[in-house]
Amino acid sequence: MSEQRFNLPDVGEGLTEAEIVQWKVAPGDTVAINDVLVEIETAKSLVELPSPYAGVVGAILVEEGVTVDVGTPIISVFAITSPVTSAAALESPTPPNGSEATVAATDDAGTVSAEGDDKPDAVLVGHGSSASGGTRRRRTRSQAAAHETLAPAAPPPVRLADGIQPLPRPAHAPAASAGPVIAKPPIRKLAKDLGVDLAQVTPTGPIGDVTRDDVVREASQVTVFRNIETPAWPEIREDRIPVKGVRKAIALAMVGSAFTAPHVSLFVDVDATRTMEFVKRLKTSTDFAGVKVSPLLIMAKAMIWAVRRNPSVNAAWTDEEIIVKHYVNLGIAAATPRGLIVPNVKEAQEMSLLELAVALERLTITARDGKTSPAEMSGGTITITNIGVFGMDTGTPILNQGEVAIVALGTIKQKPWIVDGEVRARYVTTIGASFDHRVVDGDVASRFLADVASIIEEPALLLD
Repeated sequence: MSEQRFNLPDVGEGLTEAEIVQWKVAPGDTVAINDVLVEIETAKSLVELPSPYAGVVGAILVEEGVTVDVGTPIISVFAITSPVTSAAALESPTPPNGSEATVAATDDAGTVSAEGDDKPDAVLVGHGSSASGGTRRRRTRSQAAAHETLAPAAPPPVRLADGIQPLPRPAHAPAASAGPVIAKPPIRKLAKDLGVDLAQVTPTGPIGDVTRDDVVREASQVTVFRNIETPAWPEIREDRIPVKGVRKAIALAMVGSAFTAPHVSLFVDVDATRTMEFVKRLKTSTDFAGVKVSPLLIMAKAMIWAVRRNPSVNAAWTDEEIIVKHYVNLGIAAATPRGLIVPNVKEAQEMSLLELAVALERLTITARDGKTSPAEMSGGTITITNIGVFGMDTGTPILNQGEVAIVALGTIKQKPWIVDGEVRARYVTTIGASFDHRVVDGDVASRFLADVASIIEEPALLLD
C-alpha cells in the first residue's frame, strides 16, 4: 500500500484554478474507484471529483473555502489498486452517480510524487456533477440493493436523438394524499430551498414517491415574489463577499461584453394570445404528458426559426473575421443560488418541439440544483433570457460574451388590445433584444425580432 498524492485537475475549458467547496471524505475513510472525493467550484459550475484509486484516505491537503491552482496536491490516499490514468477509465464501470468518467489532462509540470516513491502521482479523474452526492464509504451489496429497492435511481439523461424518446410522466400519477410523504433526503432539501410544501405535491415516482421533477414543477407554479417575513436589520453594518468563482466569472464576462461589443437594443409589443392557447393545448396532449410546457418553449422554437431566416444573428466576432454558425446551441440564462449562468441546449435546430421541451426542462432542473457542467455552458451561439418570470415587462439584456444576439421575453399578461377595430382583452408581452452592432445591422436585427414576434403571434407558422 503506497501513499499517493492527487493534484487538482483541469476538468475542462482551460481551468486554471478552483475553490475547494466540500470534502466528501475524511482521513481514515475507505474509498473505491470513482467514489466522489471532493466538490470544487470552477468559474462556471460545481464539479465532483472521483477517486482513481481504491484505498484509505491519508490526509486532506487543502481546506474547504481555499482557492488553489490546477496541479496543486489536494489529497493523499494509501492506494491498494492501480490508478485509472488512461483511456481505460472510459471503459470502467459507471460511477456511482451515473456520470461518465473522463480523464483530466495534466499540466506540463506533471504531478508530484509521493515521498519515497518514484511513481508519478495520478491526476484526479474529473467529471461533471450529478444530481446525487458522493458517499464517504463504499456501500455493501446489500445496502445498495436496499437503496435501489426503496428509491430507484434517477433515469439517465435523455440524449434527444432520433429514435430515442423522452421519459414521460406516468399517465395516471397517484394523487397527493394526507398520508406520509415519500421523498429522498435530497428531494426534501430541494423542496425546502424552493419553498415547496411536499404535502401539496402530486408524486409520480414508481413507488408513490416525490421526484425531483415533481418538486421543480410545483415550484414553477408558485409566484417568484412570496409574502415572506421581512427579516430584521443585521447587527453587523457590512457584509464583505469575496469575488470569486461564478460571481467573478459573471463580472468579467459582463464587463467584457458591455465594453467590447457595441450594443443596440430593439423592443416590440406582441399579442401572445394564440401562444397561450397553444401552450394550453400542449399541456393536455398525451404526447407532452409529464413534460413542462411554457411560453418559453414557443419562444425558443421561434428564435431557432428566426435564426434560420436571419443567420447573421447566430454568429461570433473576431478581429479577423465574422463566424456565422449554421447550428444553434441555444443558451438559456438561468438565475441560480450561485448566480447567473447560461447553459445551452446543443444542436437545438435538430430537435422537435417535444425534444426541445424535454431538453429545456432538464437544463433548468440541473441549473437549479447547481449541477450544470462546464461543457453545458460552453459553445453557445445565441441566448434567451426569460425576465417575465420575475414579472418584468422588458429590459435591455447584455450579450452573452462571444455571441452577437440575445432576446429577452417579458411577462405575458392581459392588456387592452385593438382587434378588428375593437378593444379586447388579450395576452400581451414585450420582447426585447440586444445585438452586437459590429455584426448585426439595424435592418437584420429588425427582421429577426419581427420573425420572432410573428411566431409568438401565430405559432402555426412553425408548421411550415
